[in-house]
Amino acid sequence: MKIEWIAPSDEDAAPQAHPKAGVSVSAGFPSPADDYTETKLDLNRHLVAHPAATFFVRVAGESMTGAGIHSGDTLVVDRALDARDGDVVIAVVDGEFTVKHFQKKKDGIWLVAAHPDYPAIRLDDGSADVGAGAIWGVVSAVIRKLR
Repeated sequence: MKIEWIAPSDEDAAPQAHPKAGVSVSAGFPSPADDYTETKLDLNRHLVAHPAATFFVRVAGESMTGAGIHSGDTLVVDRALDARDGDVVIAVVDGEFTVKHFQKKKDGIWLVAAHPDYPAIRLDDGSADVGAGAIWGVVSAVIRKLR
């Protein structure tokens, strides 16, 4: 799975608030909705906990489809977070960025795909050139356009 860096634009510099409905949306049967907006929703404030350490990357590949991460999705990556067992992380393996689940096991630290066609990568067995700082950041959110 490849990672494409998303360059910030001038629009990224200033927070942009968007209208937020004052009601929840039913995922079952429709219910009457209020026809007003309650507040503004700033996606930066909602998705970015550590602005100076947060990056956006675009996914290319299918190794994480089982985790709901698809080619073309945008990942919010927080470098200020320490990886914990089960987190989705961006790691550097053989000089390339990849996105995988981070797993600590008795036999070592692993990067595990969420697709059966992709093998797990053991970070500490010497088979891959991972170097210090192999875990580059923790994925905190996935952004996907539906259309």
